[in-house]
Amino acid sequence: MTTPRSLPALLRGFFQDYLAGQRDLSPNTIMAYRDTFKLFLQFAAKHCNRQVIHLDIEDLGPATVRSFLDHLEGERRNCVATRNYRLVAIHRFFAYVAAFDPTLLHVCQRVLDVPIKKTSTCPMTYLDRNEIQAVLASPNRSQPLGLRDLALLTFLYNTGTRVSELTALDVSDLRLESPAQVRVFGKGRKQRWCPLWTETTTILSVYLQQRGISGEPSVPLFVNVRGQRITRHGINVIIQRLVATAADCASLKGKQVSPHTFRHTAAMHLLQAGVELNVIRAWLGHVSITTTSQYIEIDMKMKHEALKRCKPPVSVPPGRAPWHSRKDIIQWLRDL
Repeated sequence: MTTPRSLPALLRGFFQDYLAGQRDLSPNTIMAYRDTFKLFLQFAAKHCNRQVIHLDIEDLGPATVRSFLDHLEGERRNCVATRNYRLVAIHRFFAYVAAFDPTLLHVCQRVLDVPIKKTSTCPMTYLDRNEIQAVLASPNRSQPLGLRDLALLTFLYNTGTRVSELTALDVSDLRLESPAQVRVFGKGRKQRWCPLWTETTTILSVYLQQRGISGEPSVPLFVNVRGQRITRHGINVIIQRLVATAADCASLKGKQVSPHTFRHTAAMHLLQAGVELNVIRAWLGHVSITTTSQYIEIDMKMKHEALKRCKPPVSVPPGRAPWHSRKDIIQWLRDL
């Protein structure tokens, strides 16, 4: 009989009782945690020279965790952000174990002491007006898949939805009559409504007519060539293909464009159009306004406009800096 302290029982409790039951995390988050532990357990079994089924909690101690993190960066070529994400999942598991079975606290605490690695913030990628127009012009509208691709990209740009939100959408989530909008289920299964442009509703209507869909059936909004619900990977493949087609736009060459780039692009263009930050927060489904504020930080044009509106409080006469005229540099520093 499985004891409460056995590793299988702890993992089962963590995924079923804690993540799904108590935390009510989204299926995508739980699957990401699952993938982490599939990699971690397979590595630990090889590291400890035993089968996965024979591992215990002590085998997953800090030495194994550190070796696993080195393996992610060194052999799997994962970036620091991915390495840290895997570690967060491991940390949460050991925090759960510590609360569930205090006799294992000595192991859990040492694993929880394994630090998150510092990383530099990558610049946010978004498309300017010319670039988004070039990408939207790249699908072949005379082809069935071209019409789907155009509808998909236009929808992404209009709504700024996360790719996981888009893949989960059904036709019944759409309202194509005025006021046109779409119901989106975001992180934490929070529901929001996003308005749709007339251009978006027109393209979506033609796309659904092409598929022979009418009414509001619970069928996927976007499907692949086999008629199945489109996947994250499928959307990424479509975007990479269309961006390559639109590479005549010089600024697109060498630019890394992902499905999330369309989310950033939607936010930036709303901000540049003068839409209030709180409206953009609700549009994107951000919990905190702080998350939305990051778009102001990267818009140099808005920064320059703000600079023009702000005059320096004190005019500095031309010539050398003020401190050059002071013989006593130590006194100048004291006066700062």
